[in-house]
Amino acid sequence: MAKRSPPSDGRKRGDAVLDVTVVLLEAGYASTAIGPIEVFHSAGVTWNWLQGEPQQPRFRVRTASINGRRVTTLCSLGLTPEFSLSDIERTDIVVLPASGLDVMDRIARNTALLPWLRKMYARGAYIAGVCSGVGYLAEAGLLDGRRATTHWAVAGRMRERYPKVKWQTEEFVTEDDRIFCSGGVYASLDVSLYLVEKFCGHEVALKCAKALLVSMPRSRQCGYSVVPLSRPHADENVKRAEEYLSQHYEDGISVEDLARRVGMSTRNFIRRFKAATGQLPGAYEQALRVSAAKALLEQGGVPIQTVAARIGYEDPAFFREIFKRHTGMTPTEYESRFARMTMARGDLQGAG
Repeated sequence: MAKRSPPSDGRKRGDAVLDVTVVLLEAGYASTAIGPIEVFHSAGVTWNWLQGEPQQPRFRVRTASINGRRVTTLCSLGLTPEFSLSDIERTDIVVLPASGLDVMDRIARNTALLPWLRKMYARGAYIAGVCSGVGYLAEAGLLDGRRATTHWAVAGRMRERYPKVKWQTEEFVTEDDRIFCSGGVYASLDVSLYLVEKFCGHEVALKCAKALLVSMPRSRQCGYSVVPLSRPHADENVKRAEEYLSQHYEDGISVEDLARRVGMSTRNFIRRFKAATGQLPGAYEQALRVSAAKALLEQGGVPIQTVAARIGYEDPAFFREIFKRHTGMTPTEYESRFARMTMARGDLQGAG
């Protein structure tokens, strides 16, 4: 079948239909391409159809791979694009899916994508990177000096490789000068709905979300992450201190005591601990406590005062403040969201 020619005239914001180009990546996450396709296609359409109202499509969605050939996604699902990147001269929005498990390896294999991204941005496109796909935007230099987020698990590598980027990885979605980033695989829905709301208004985005039975864009991903307590390092004294902290964090250990335990001066210990782990000892201990609190809250039914006491905080109000600072949620909000998820998984396992 012959491919249809892509429209070459850039569309304007407002009531006009906007062109969205979703890039398909070899070994990428299929859902991070398919999800945005369905969100943009549904805007002004699905809710209207369900309500018996005239359909008003707001976006025209097309797909493209680097060379126009079929790609095989991470889970062995094959996706066939309509176009190659060279076919797309202009577009209003670019969506770049999650790249796969080894971000740097995928970027190295897809360097042809980088100049195309720079060209689309120079021609006025709004560009959205999903999860690890944000790495392509950083590698292309489009994030230098700009706010960005990515999946919490690759955040450390991203910070080291792209120090000019203003990483805000606690956020689900960031926006900075026509560049949008989202934090995880299913944050592809968040950033897509965010763009629907930006271009079409809150009402259209809300109707789109209701029709698809998904939530409106989430703000923060802290509550979903595993606390990154320490990056890899070879400082044995600091490792000993970390091990001791992990076993006694609820006791409120002083920095002076930790330094004595590993045979170092306080000043030298603080310097080496920060160099090895990226955190000061007090912040590290606090992160351990929050991680333990998460585990208790996920069990469900444990009073907040009890959780606070078990992890070493006598003042529940102070614990709530610390917990919200780390996760973006109050302990009650965290429990209501994640205890239900944990219990639901247990119910399913018990029914098997």
